[in-house]
Order: sequence, then structure tokens, then C-alpha cells
Amino acid sequence: MTARPDPLALELLVAVAATGSVGAAARTVGMAQPNATRSLARLERQLGLDLVVRSTRGSTLTDAGAVLVDQARQALAAMDAVTDSAATLRGDSTRPLPVAASQTIAEHLLPRWLSTLRSQQPNSAVAVHVHNSHDVVDDVRSGRTALGFVEEPTVPGDLHSTVVAHDEMVLVVAPHHVWAGRSRAVRADELARTALITREPGSGTRMALDEALDQQVRPHLELPSNAAVRVSVASGAAPAVLSRLAVADALSAGTLVTVPLGLQLRRPLRAVWTGSRRLSGLAADLVSIARDEGEISSSQ
Repeated sequence: MTARPDPLALELLVAVAATGSVGAAARTVGMAQPNATRSLARLERQLGLDLVVRSTRGSTLTDAGAVLVDQARQALAAMDAVTDSAATLRGDSTRPLPVAASQTIAEHLLPRWLSTLRSQQPNSAVAVHVHNSHDVVDDVRSGRTALGFVEEPTVPGDLHSTVVAHDEMVLVVAPHHVWAGRSRAVRADELARTALITREPGSGTRMALDEALDQQVRPHLELPSNAAVRVSVASGAAPAVLSRLAVADALSAGTLVTVPLGLQLRRPLRAVWTGSRRLSGLAADLVSIARDEGEISSSQ
């Protein structure tokens, strides 16, 4: 049986995905870069997979690394939950703020928001749990987390919410797909008839697409993460509709290309919570940062 990965190595892998650099990832986790390089190399040997591609322009994840980083986030969140529970049992007053976020937000926006929060409040502590949007709502409802960030087109009426940013969804295919280079836009009815690679039911991406088409999509394949969808699309299996945030690196690298759409797929990203309508404390500060940075991105 393969030995369990070192949690610090998993944390480094997640940090490489967020920062695009082994050096920056090492600084994020408080480790010297040579030690971080050795830790990642040891993780690759242990798993028998190449996870990180290093170049003079930085570091990116391989397809295998992109798939495994989602599971690494979940494993780290589970370990954080054990730590949080122990703190509660001890009666510690410094329990981190529990926050749940859907995958696209957790991968591409939340790390920057948390970095800004930490720079403003160095002693702040946040425990992040990553799920699809449906499960984030469940976490908030149950009280397991104090705050959630979701991609759902609508929010249940029993939750308070505020829009913090907007996200564009795009149709992508492999460069050798028959739709690559197509100039005529794919209409909604044609997209609805096409078997797509999709995220699982309950994900914000899937719900937003179902709502935009006014019907459930026809899945060629359902996968539990953006990374898994990207890898499958790049193989030429079928098209997919994903957040532009989730495919930006693949578009830059040329492993995926966009296809024009005859409908606009722009969705709001929201913070959700229960209890008092007015947020306070660290949760209010994090939502304010998310909203401010969302406005900056929209104006660029």
C-alpha cells in the first residue's frame, strides 16, 4: 500500500496551483524554496506521477496535478476540520472562521481574497471547506460554516446573500475538435442538443448552464471537478461550458479553444449566510474584500 502523502506537500501543491510558482508557494507555507522543491519531488515519486511543470516563466500543474489538487484541497479541509473540532473541545476562543466555497471560487478567487485579508489582519484565521454550490448551501444552513461563496444562479430564500463578483462562462473544445475555429455562434437550441462534458448535478456551473438553456443539459460525461472536465475536453471527447476563470490557463497554453456562443452566460457569484441580515466581524471583512476586488476586476 502506498504511504499517505505528507500534508505539507499537499499544501505546497495547492499553493503552486494558486500562485503559479514553486517559490511563491514555498513562501505561502513558510518553507525555504529548496525544501519545497524536494518535498514536491518526493510527492511525485511517492505517487508515481509528474505533478508540476517548471519553467523560467513559473510553474504549472500537469493534467494529473490539476486533477489531484482538487482532492488535496478536500483532504486539507478535512484535516482543518479535525483541528477546528479539537479547538472547540478545548474551549479555545481563537477558533478560525469556517468558510465554505464552491470549486471555481475556491480555486481562482478565494486565495487572493484571503491573502488580502491576511495582509490587513495578520492574526486572522480562516478554515476553508471546498464543495460544489449545493453542498456549500447545506454547510451554511447546518451551521457547519459561518459563510459560504456560491455560483448558483439563484439562492434559497432562507439564506441572506450578496453579490460579490460576476463570472463569464465560455464554450470550450480541443483544438482538433470539429467546432474549433468555428465562426458561426452555437445557438442555445444547438447547445441543448449536444452531449457535453459537464460538472456534476449540484455544482454552480451545472445549475447555471441548465438555467441558461431552460432545460437540463445532455451529459456526455459528468465529472466532479473543473480540472477533470478540462482534461477530458482537451482529449477531444466533447465540448464543455466552464467558467473562463477555470480555463484561462488552458486557453493561454492552447490546449483548449473557445467557440462563440449565441447566448450570454454571465452569472453572479454570491456570499451566503444565515442569522442576522447584517454580517459582522471577520465574515463581514472577507465579504467586503471579495466585493471590492470583484469591482476592480470588472472595471479592468
